[in-house]
This record gives sequence, C-alpha cells and structure tokens, in this order.
Amino acid sequence: MSERSPAPGGLALVESLVNTLDIESGADSLDTADGRARLGLQEDDVPRARELRESLRATLLAHAGHLPHRPVTPLGELLASAPLHVTVDVADGSAALVPADVRPLLSRVAAAVAEALVAGTWTRLKACEAETCHWAYYDRSPAGRGRWCSMQVCGARAKMRRYRAKES
Repeated sequence: MSERSPAPGGLALVESLVNTLDIESGADSLDTADGRARLGLQEDDVPRARELRESLRATLLAHAGHLPHRPVTPLGELLASAPLHVTVDVADGSAALVPADVRPLLSRVAAAVAEALVAGTWTRLKACEAETCHWAYYDRSPAGRGRWCSMQVCGARAKMRRYRAKES
C-alpha cells in the first residue's frame, strides 16, 4: 500500500478504483456503502466495477512489465462500450472527451484513459510488482522505471528477500 501522492488528473479515479481491493488482507471497499459512494456506485454496479478494476490492474501490471496472474476481460473490450462525447470550448478551441453520463464508472474511466493518453501519462500509472500487493501507483521516477508502490514496504521486502536468497 502506497504513501505516494495521487495520480494526476483523471488517473486518480483509475488509481482509486484499482486500490479498492487490498490483496494482502482481502479487504474490498466495494463491499461497503462508503467505498461505493466514493466512486459514485450503487450496489448493483459492483460486479461490473470489479471486472473493470481487475482489467485495469492487469493493464497497470503490463505498464510495469508484468503479466497478469489470471485471465481478465481485456480493457479495450470494456472501454469500447463507454459512451463519450467530444466537447469544444468556444473561447479557446480546446477539445476534450467527456463521459456521456457522469455517473457510469466505465465512461469516467474511459475519459480518464483518453485524457492520460493525450497527456502522455497513461503508462506511468502502474501496479506494484509485489504479488501480495499489486497496488496502483503513479510512477514519478525520472526514468519511469518504478517497480513498487512503496520503497519502504514492498521495495524493502523484495530487496530483503533477494539478500536472504544470496545468503543461503
């Protein structure tokens, strides 16, 4: 679990959704009314939100150079059904993709991904390589080669395991 600052822009939503499940403890905030409310979800939205969450996690693992541990619905398939609209600001001519309906999580995630693609930040959102973690984090390292959500926790554990393996 990371102590890092949230991802920029719409990626904060993606990061927040992926991090609704604490793999190590098994706690899932989508099981609580407060956890659902933070994402604007109703109880009947949870199965689709979980499917989206795990598809996003697999994609974020790929951003970090890792394969998902189980098959998931490809993110592109899920996002293909997300209704988005192009808006154009008449004052400055800027354009943006926005959700057709702000409540559905899928459309908000699709808009966030599109925004991040344009900004060049999409591949900086990653999932921690620690198998008991896979927490989403925004890689702010200069070279974009971060591997863990936290050097103090997951990074330290991995380095200690490598050190102990060398000692054996």
